[in-house]
Amino acid sequence: QVQLVESGGGLVQAGGSLRLSCVASGSIFSNNLLSWYRQAPGKQREWVASISRAGTITYSNSVKGRFTISRDDAKNTVYLQMNSLKPEDTAIYYCKLLLTQSGRETWGQGTQLTVSS
Repeated sequence: QVQLVESGGGLVQAGGSLRLSCVASGSIFSNNLLSWYRQAPGKQREWVASISRAGTITYSNSVKGRFTISRDDAKNTVYLQMNSLKPEDTAIYYCKLLLTQSGRETWGQGTQLTVSS
């Protein structure tokens, strides 16, 4: 059983920075993909960024150049460093673990980010 716990959300002014963390526990295999998603009020959940076990990184166009995803496998943790934040970044941020061999997905409970203008 895999569990994910996000932390680091909060209230920040536009132009500010924040770092989210997501710690994974349980049966985490070597081949996995860690991702961040977000869901703004009244909108569908959208993909933000992903990082593979091998270190391949992809970003959505809306955050490219401002957000940085990274992982520390020794700590079973994925991070999302968010810079130059905008009010439209306001959302609940979720991390997701995909076990690539089985296709099984696990989601965290989410952490709220609010960016004030």
